Amino acid sequence: MEPPKNHPRYVSLMTRDKLVRGWEEGLVATQGLIAHGRGEAFDYLLGERTTEEGDLAEKVSAAMLLLAEHPVISVNGNVGALVPEEIRLLSDALDCPVEINIFHRTEERVSTLSGRMRDVGCGKVLGERPDREIPGLDHARAMCTDEGIFTADVVLVPLEDGDRCQALKDMGKRVITIDLNPLSRTARSADVTIVDNLIRAVPAVTAFVRSLEKDPHLWKGIVEGYDNMENLENVLSRMVSTHLLDSGKS
Repeated sequence: MEPPKNHPRYVSLMTRDKLVRGWEEGLVATQGLIAHGRGEAFDYLLGERTTEEGDLAEKVSAAMLLLAEHPVISVNGNVGALVPEEIRLLSDALDCPVEINIFHRTEERVSTLSGRMRDVGCGKVLGERPDREIPGLDHARAMCTDEGIFTADVVLVPLEDGDRCQALKDMGKRVITIDLNPLSRTARSADVTIVDNLIRAVPAVTAFVRSLEKDPHLWKGIVEGYDNMENLENVLSRMVSTHLLDSGKS
């Protein structure tokens, strides 16, 4: 049964339902459900809204992606279940491929995720036939494609794990991640960390891409003026000083 639309946590409850459906369809690993719950706890501390720090990181991410010669969007199970259409819109805006890369890899899950992304209209979906490996990783998530992540200069990796993020950095790539936990290894090692809910962050980055694409003279200054660690410290301070205890959320 769908919760009433006037429920104070309607969006969160509907997002959970969408993720469970993704699990039932084979898109989401069981562990992905746990990871989502952990992220929700941090979203509470943000007031379940995009903060000034999140907005800034989303703008910088858009500029960095526009500056890239070969940007790629990495898609895992939670991303494919929650924001497939939004990822397609971002890939269209950037004219870039998406690549399936998942921690708990099976060929069936990769095929299901690839099919979902094609169903929503993604023009180029990579990852079903990996032909390269990310150095320094000995797990299936090291598998990637030469056409995609291996040769990308900028990679957007929502909901990433820390050691793969660092491995991509070690390859000389610029890494943008979406992570609600400002203390995670991923958040601390990425070039740009968007501390925001995935369902808000991806459309926001797309909107910034569309608004900035006609002003290329602005892109470099936006990126060069950004300090990721400073932004993370600011959002952490915001979380610590939150007034959510008085907000009546449950």
